Amino acid sequence: MGNYILVIIAIYLAFIMLISYLSGKRNSSNETFFLANRTTPWYVVAIGMLGDSISGVTFVSVPGMVGGFDMTYMQLVFGFFFGYVVVAYVLLPLYYRMNLVSIYTYLEKRFGIYSYRTGASFFLLSKTVGAAAKLYLIVLILQTLVFNQLGVPFYVTVTGVVMIIWLYTFRSGMGTIIWTDVLQTICLLTALGLIVWQVSFRLDFGLSDIVATVKSSPHSRIFVFDDWHSRQNFFKQFLSGIFIVIVMTGLDQNMMQKNLTCRNLKEAQKNMLTYGFGFIPMNYLFLILGILLLTFAARFHISLPVHSDEILPLLASQYLGIPALLCFALGIVAASFSNADSALTSLTTSFCVDLLGMEHHHKGNARLIRNIVHFSICVLFILIILFINYMGQTNILNTIYVAVSYTYGPLLGLFAFGLFCKRSVRDRLTPYICIMAPLLSYAVEWGLRTMFDYQVGYEILLFNGAVTFLGLFLISNKQSSVAMPIKF
Repeated sequence: MGNYILVIIAIYLAFIMLISYLSGKRNSSNETFFLANRTTPWYVVAIGMLGDSISGVTFVSVPGMVGGFDMTYMQLVFGFFFGYVVVAYVLLPLYYRMNLVSIYTYLEKRFGIYSYRTGASFFLLSKTVGAAAKLYLIVLILQTLVFNQLGVPFYVTVTGVVMIIWLYTFRSGMGTIIWTDVLQTICLLTALGLIVWQVSFRLDFGLSDIVATVKSSPHSRIFVFDDWHSRQNFFKQFLSGIFIVIVMTGLDQNMMQKNLTCRNLKEAQKNMLTYGFGFIPMNYLFLILGILLLTFAARFHISLPVHSDEILPLLASQYLGIPALLCFALGIVAASFSNADSALTSLTTSFCVDLLGMEHHHKGNARLIRNIVHFSICVLFILIILFINYMGQTNILNTIYVAVSYTYGPLLGLFAFGLFCKRSVRDRLTPYICIMAPLLSYAVEWGLRTMFDYQVGYEILLFNGAVTFLGLFLISNKQSSVAMPIKF
């Protein structure tokens, strides 16, 4: 079994390396690494971003969450789409008008150097931990399915996976990733479709049987309107979905860097709306797979693991046969590499441009510095993954969204204040406001849970952003010596 998986991974990586070689052969300049020379067709970016947004964690976690939360995840997904609309028509015009490489440069022009580096630092912290956490779960699955049987230690597996990603990204960065993401999205969607078909085949289901099973399942509930204390309440989920996309896409260098490779604003907006709409049926198919897996387990009296992230790996590896296992391995590898490679490139870009001021270095020296930073972030990924493994963290997807609510809240407040308020701020005080806001948000969440039994969901992101906005207002004044807000 392990040998089959290794063959699939080897073939997949061979294609990735070929794409990397061809793209790197044409150009390995900083302009190619950061923005692929701004020549990418919008539909290519849209296809690639679908794969990037569906990480290996999503591939594993979303089907598994059906047993505990039904299909209520779709409430969040519906909110996602409206978030993409906001990004397309509010933030993208700003970024293109200012001709940005790093989107956090806006904060310097609007507020000053301290606000700029504070925003970039929050992104670097959140993205580094989030990307490493996503990659951890997939490395753990590969370790369990393949490398334990071969006697390969976990730290060797982690190092090998991260170094492979470094190998095909270090030369051309985004110039390579735009095209490898297309392959990864195709592999991901193919794997998802084949797993659904394989489970249906084992259940002897046709299309009409799948529809009937989903409709009659007690887990088919999507909307929750009646329970305000629940984290699955529609209004909490829907509004959180909008703002999660605004911060995780619109205020995220990783996702925006791909959009900024498009030829112009109009094409970037087409990409954003197409990708945002395609996200809806893709996630719904993941949830359908979750219901089919529960149906399969019930029919064959299979005891499911306590942790929902382990359901799909267990069934794929032990009960659904080799074809389903190979599709599963291909899907998680494609999804994980797509997410990790673009995160690695965007982190390198942000660190070089935002913290090191790369544009001030000579081109030859800048390329050397970029390569050192790129490799150093790979080493940091390895260390974080090993630490997460030591801590024994589970339920990774929920953990990532919670972390986002705290680390991206200050970014939401910074950009909102800059866009919709004409006042300037005392720039040196901005870091203190952005550190205080998450701490106060956590205190409020703890108080509501302890005293009122109110389960705070991802809406803590809104509170976090609002506290940051209010704090910035308190340290602001009407006179400004920096750039005023961009007019729409």
